[in-house]
Amino acid sequence: MRNFVWRVFINGLALVLIASLLEGVALGGVGSAFVAALVLGVLNAFIRPLLLLLSLPLNILTLGLFSIVVNGLVLWMVQAVVNGFVIHGFWLTIIAALLLSVVSSVLSWVLGKPDK
Repeated sequence: MRNFVWRVFINGLALVLIASLLEGVALGGVGSAFVAALVLGVLNAFIRPLLLLLSLPLNILTLGLFSIVVNGLVLWMVQAVVNGFVIHGFWLTIIAALLLSVVSSVLSWVLGKPDK
């Protein structure tokens, strides 16, 4: 549970950074970033594995690159659910999902895990 909360915090920070970097990504504030990160965590836990399983043939065919599209689809679902978080356009959603993965990984590496 502690790891999930830590991931939500890191993804919230990553969403704030992405919204400041990309012009077509709009956040209503830090609160909506952390609500979006919470919804993203839940969707990544339950919906994303199902989508990856259903798209397995395409993922094999593209040598795993289709998982970027799945990540974009999950991020699109988040922006459809959360008020105050808007991404304008399909390709911008894919770019934002790719940046979210990179920024989240870098923040996880820099901040480390919380002490137990």
